[in-house]
Amino acid sequence: MFDLDGTLILSNRKLGSYDAIPGAAEALRHLDDLGVPWIALTNGSAYASRVQAPRLREVGLPVPDERLFTPNSVAAKVIADGGYEKVLVLGTDGVVDALEELGVTCVPPSGDHKDCDAVYIAWHPDCSMPHIHAACEAVLDGAAFLTASDVPFFATKEGRSFGYSCAINGAVSRVTGVEPQPTGKPSAHALDFIADQLGIAKEDVGVVGDDATAEMQMAREGGAIGIAVTSGFTSAEEWAQQPANKTPHVVIENIGELAARMGLG
Repeated sequence: MFDLDGTLILSNRKLGSYDAIPGAAEALRHLDDLGVPWIALTNGSAYASRVQAPRLREVGLPVPDERLFTPNSVAAKVIADGGYEKVLVLGTDGVVDALEELGVTCVPPSGDHKDCDAVYIAWHPDCSMPHIHAACEAVLDGAAFLTASDVPFFATKEGRSFGYSCAINGAVSRVTGVEPQPTGKPSAHALDFIADQLGIAKEDVGVVGDDATAEMQMAREGGAIGIAVTSGFTSAEEWAQQPANKTPHVVIENIGELAARMGLG
């Protein structure tokens, strides 16, 4: 499983343009040639896979729509499994579109949220205090508190950028005293989803990423294999300083090295 930001691509902070990481396309093609299954799972929730995957292909990455997943993909399963019928969504139109395509009934923060049995916080750069107020009210009334990601940073071409959902989560949690349940990495929901998509046991999943919390913590806690890259915002020196629960099994410069390290090149 490959992360996107800092692993396969670097985007700008507005997520408006992508550059492929050197060697990424070649590594994915090596895996395809050998019949090794792989998917990409980003913690970015701004776009549905059918929207984002073509943009990856435009910069040369051979990522089919059906191999790209987001926290919204996982959230739809968590929402269905939890029996949640109406979800208050703090997110862009792209977040709402992705969820509705997956069968989730979404309510905007400006709508009537009194009957919502879950709150889902995702990429929401236009979040306002009334939106946070609506989310707090719903959580205080007993709604489940779900989020795409509670990881504070992601890598971009312009350096480290903070995640909007993490900041919004903090406000809602501070008011309500309830911690969010992430659907993206490093949650157990995400790793279960990855293993199901790949059709293998969690212990056989190679989790490739640039974030100690999002990818390596998920790998360590779930018994998977953590493969860290230094092409994002975590350097080799910083990887060496990670605690045991975030220490990768192997560190490589970028996924262009992956084929050689696995003896595939």
